Amino acid sequence: MTEILKNDFNLCPMCGSKKIAWKDNKKWICSDCGFDLYCNVAAAVGVVIYDRQDNVLFEVRAKEPRKGFAALPGGFVDLNERAEDAAVRECREELGAKISGIKFICTFPNTYEYKNITYKTCDMFFSAELGEQYDSIADFVKQLKKQETEVQDFAIYKVSSEADLEKIPFAFESAKKTLLEWIKIR
Repeated sequence: MTEILKNDFNLCPMCGSKKIAWKDNKKWICSDCGFDLYCNVAAAVGVVIYDRQDNVLFEVRAKEPRKGFAALPGGFVDLNERAEDAAVRECREELGAKISGIKFICTFPNTYEYKNITYKTCDMFFSAELGEQYDSIADFVKQLKKQETEVQDFAIYKVSSEADLEKIPFAFESAKKTLLEWIKIR
């Protein structure tokens, strides 16, 4: 099923004309100056940080969208940045943690609503197993420094079956789908 996406823009960003129209469910066109503004997908990353007992680290979101819900550490990929580097950077920024040895899991589309604008994203997910210096995710969490603007709190959930996922208040469906894939390849 194709989702219809239409953000409401009233003015052309180039000439200021009010004759901007949504076309073909993919771009805005200004009939006065000919400007095309494509609605391209934004790249985002998420990281499944886990221990040997299948405990997974989640952030409790500190802001909208989905404030108070569980999310995997991650965020948007910056300009000229590789997805792998974005995953490491986001963990450093949001958790105050250096992760390494990340492995690609999968991608899923997602919808991200922010300040009355709908963003379609391609969420790219990676995994990172805790190093031997930590006995568990709980030990790892003790050394984390949350980014207050992004992270309200940390949560740990056991993720070893589909039934485990039903207990998690996910912020984004793409993370739930990813963990289903992760369970299969573990």
